[in-house]
Amino acid sequence: MDDFLAARSQMALSLGFHIIYACIGMVMPFFMAVSHYKWLRTNDEVYKNITKAWSKGVAIFFATGAVSGTMLSFELGLLWPKFMEHAGPIFGMPFSLEGTAFFIEAIALGFFLYGWNKLNKWFHWFTGVVVGVSGLASGILVVSANAWMNSPAGFDFVDGKYLNIDPIAAMFNKAWFTQALHMCLAAFTATGFAVAGVHALMILRKQNQDFHYKAFKIAAVFATICAVLQPISGDLSAKDVAQRQPSKLAAMEALYETQK
Repeated sequence: MDDFLAARSQMALSLGFHIIYACIGMVMPFFMAVSHYKWLRTNDEVYKNITKAWSKGVAIFFATGAVSGTMLSFELGLLWPKFMEHAGPIFGMPFSLEGTAFFIEAIALGFFLYGWNKLNKWFHWFTGVVVGVSGLASGILVVSANAWMNSPAGFDFVDGKYLNIDPIAAMFNKAWFTQALHMCLAAFTATGFAVAGVHALMILRKQNQDFHYKAFKIAAVFATICAVLQPISGDLSAKDVAQRQPSKLAAMEALYETQK
């Protein structure tokens, strides 16, 4: 295996693990916030128990996502030094903002996990919402950097040099919206059905059915709504790829010969 293939393989493996942790870490806080809200509105202790159970999962996947994401940031510089030397100043802004969103998420998660019976109940709920929003923002910002590689923008290439760099234009490139929308809906769909599946299994086993039914309902509602919207966002994304990168769309669809 040559160095190029080894670098690509290592990056693929790292991304394959990270995207699982990241998606769960992005989505679970919203489930947690909804169950927490239901507890505050109804005073039903079952929703409080659901919130506490899910918050443990959020903490675990936040930690694993942080570690795997940090590893990826090192790999970008170690495996692709020339690319980062030229592209880093152009699309580095979303990475920097992602770091800010990550720290906000970490602080809010600390408040949420250790704020039971210490903070105002609605402020405590708000910290859970901040965990979800900042986590989702982190994902969107990283996807923006990925979208830049599909639709480079925010610079002029003159005599082998990258001049007139505009980080804002680079971040809001032509591909970022469709990719970010599709990724977010995919995260909610996959995580929602996975969580719903776990609770459905517990219902079938007749274990704490009230707890698992209410948890299942929250996750299933999110997943179902996003599953309906997902094909629409996929169509928008595919049309965008077809316009700018037809060969990539062909590869995505496993079409190895030109067809009408």
